Parts: sequence; C-alpha cells; structure tokens
Amino acid sequence: MLYAYELSGSSPEFILDDLFSEFRSDKESYEFGKSLFLNVIEHSDELDGMIAKKIKNWELDRIALIDRIVLRMGICELRYFPEIPPKVSINEAIELAKKFSTERSGKFVNGVLDAVYNELKETGQLIKHGRGLIDKSLRKEED
Repeated sequence: MLYAYELSGSSPEFILDDLFSEFRSDKESYEFGKSLFLNVIEHSDELDGMIAKKIKNWELDRIALIDRIVLRMGICELRYFPEIPPKVSINEAIELAKKFSTERSGKFVNGVLDAVYNELKETGQLIKHGRGLIDKSLRKEED
C-alpha cells in the first residue's frame, strides 16, 4: 500500500478503499495495516529525518524506494506501536527488505533500524508496554 501510495500520488483513502479493501474480512489485520499505513504517512517527515541521521555518506533520495518504505515502517512501529516488541519490528523489516528488495538491503535495514532503536532507547523515546516489553528471544532455551 505504501509503495502504491508513493508511486501513484493517490490519496490515502483511495489506496485503502481500492487496494486494501479485500483484507477487511480479517478485521485485526486490516486495522493494524490501516493504522501502520496512516501513521507512516502522517509521520513520514519525522521518520525520514531519523533515517537521514543514521545514514553516512548517503542522501535519503538515493536509497531505493522499497528500502525507504521498509525503514519508515520499522521506525514507525518502534515509535508509535508500543505493543510491538522492538525485535519483532526490526526482524520483520529485515525480512521484508530481503523479500522485496535485495539480500544487501536486509543488512542495510538492520543497521539503520538498530541505530535508531538504540538512540530511541538512550533518549527515553522508546515507549513500550504489554507485549511490547518482551525483549527475549522466542526460541526455546536448550537444556
């Protein structure tokens, strides 16, 4: 949806009605996707500023569009979705970058999101509650 929004110049409402309406049957997923979509758009200048601070020797507009979108989504989840654990946001963003961009994009996204995560944590801007406080690996510990 964010990719279509960036390329088409259509309104967020049009994108939601036209492209995302088929997912309304799964209310929870639809509401999450809609919220993430609208939050990324609403905070895009702030998110881009956070990305720009973490990339060295790069201009923001030189980053592939899909990578910028994935970074915006990941940072948006870190900042504005307190119920999502940071590791989940970062890992999902890495997987999206690998799937829709390149293998190198996964490493790039990981580096930027890790730097943003650490800054948010150090400055007290990382606000998490409930499940968002989970900071342990979900893998079962070996005996």
